[in-house]
Amino acid sequence: MRLSSRKPFVSEPFSPNSHQDEESVPHVLAPAATGVDNFIAEHGGDVDRIFGEAEVNPECIGNPTVGMSLKSFCSLFESASRDTQNDNFGLWFGNQFKPDDLGLWGYAALSCSTLGRALDNLVDLFRYHQQCSMMRLTTNRYGMCRLEYQVRDPNILQRRQDAELSLGMFFNLIRESTGFQWTPEEVYFEHPRPENSREHENAFGAPVFFNQHVNAIVFKPEILTNRMPKCDLKLMTITRACLETLHANSPYEQNLTDRIRHLIRIKLADGYPSLELVSKSLYMSTSAIQRNLAWEGLSYSELVEDSRRNLAEVYLKQRNLSLSEIAFLLGYSELSAFSRAFRRWTGFSPREYRGKLLRL
Repeated sequence: MRLSSRKPFVSEPFSPNSHQDEESVPHVLAPAATGVDNFIAEHGGDVDRIFGEAEVNPECIGNPTVGMSLKSFCSLFESASRDTQNDNFGLWFGNQFKPDDLGLWGYAALSCSTLGRALDNLVDLFRYHQQCSMMRLTTNRYGMCRLEYQVRDPNILQRRQDAELSLGMFFNLIRESTGFQWTPEEVYFEHPRPENSREHENAFGAPVFFNQHVNAIVFKPEILTNRMPKCDLKLMTITRACLETLHANSPYEQNLTDRIRHLIRIKLADGYPSLELVSKSLYMSTSAIQRNLAWEGLSYSELVEDSRRNLAEVYLKQRNLSLSEIAFLLGYSELSAFSRAFRRWTGFSPREYRGKLLRL
């Protein structure tokens, strides 16, 4: 078992045997969506329309060695939520998801001897399962364990359903060793509080907090020594080897601009994210960042504006968020400052634009 407060591991290179590797985009292994077609149908959704909107080939779902675009994967669950009119679609899909269905990545964890080793494997092998994302096991200042997860592609703006289904999957894997009465101490989500947030507490049996810097399950460290009921060290070795074999050279690697966009997004709720703050997170000088952006014809202030504008539209679609809350989430100290900026971007006030969006 390895608990750490070091920098989180961020997965980047990844290359399953898939034609999609020709595109330089982050991928996730297809077993992560196992059973979603049946779940959509059970909730009254149009499977063909949802898969078409997300540009996902239904034949790849569940295939242990095929990768699919991470953006399409997240879009699949956002589309399913809209089509089924189930705002918590991802939450309940993850809640019923069986760890065995996670494919090679899941088996590499389930076949370990203890829960601590299982979570170590989950984190260590995450790079082979999903790109442009972060996962780590660490401890907080109170000695509690935190299993953290986050998509770090700034081009994936709508990823709430993915966050909720992913933590649900991890929750069920932990319960393989603790029994199905176990509940965590707390659960964190980086997105704003949704309308039916009481369902989240029911799903995890624990207090749930929103608008956090990262998605996480918080639990007591004692359970890390629990035995895994499906321990099979030979199978664990085989699945690790299979995942490593899939991990060939990949054309995808997150560039500096996207890393900056990601940091801007997660720091906005604390106020305007200064260039100095971002440079410290990247272990780079401010001048080096400005120079690299200038080569692309960009400036740091433009990236902040783009991030605010893109997120504003996402938040305005959420009826339960007031305009003052949206202004805060975008790093504005006052609603009036947000309103002026939004009118400059679109020619509409936030209230007018929200009305237009909700009528579509």
